[in-house]
Amino acid sequence: MSKRKSGREEAEAPVVVEREPRAPVEAIRAAAFAQFAERGYPVVTVRDIMKACGLTQGALYNHFKSKDELLHDIITSTQSELERQCKQAVAGAGDDPRAKLAAFVRVYVVRHCRLRIEALVANREIGWLDAERVADIRRSRRAIRDILVDILLDGVKRGVFEPPHVDGRHDLKTVAMALLDQCTHVSKWYGPGGDLTEEQMAQLYGDMALRMVGAQP
Repeated sequence: MSKRKSGREEAEAPVVVEREPRAPVEAIRAAAFAQFAERGYPVVTVRDIMKACGLTQGALYNHFKSKDELLHDIITSTQSELERQCKQAVAGAGDDPRAKLAAFVRVYVVRHCRLRIEALVANREIGWLDAERVADIRRSRRAIRDILVDILLDGVKRGVFEPPHVDGRHDLKTVAMALLDQCTHVSKWYGPGGDLTEEQMAQLYGDMALRMVGAQP
């Protein structure tokens, strides 16, 4: 027969705090990213997603009307956050175009190293969305490109950037797209535990970007 604990023992007993479970909408998004990345959007069913996150099929329809809407939501959410982070990084980098470019590349590369699944889904599965749903995603992508174009234009005007010429003129939009492609594709091959950390990758890509645009000391 067990003895009853004294009041002091009861007071000293550790209090176990239960961890709050992930909100259903976040669990659905996480499961959708993982399922779409592993198997591809056309193959994955709503049942697959809900089974992966441990929720009932009806729970999805409390937040999303369809699988199409879910795909649009997860791509839009990761795209909007990338745009926000790029704007924030550039705004906090000071007035020097070189510092702005390095800050832009750093946040872009770190995010694509860290969120490889999200990048894979956003870039590979966007083609399954209709034109109306794709429009706002492309608007955000153009906004990110234009942030970079403005940095390059400012650097050229100040004489601190000398990017390659085409028929005697600068095509800064093409240079910006080349830089973005280079930074985006790191998500296809980078993995943790390699020779370089995320921050080291970001520094390397930042240095390459500065050299690519002919940055002057």
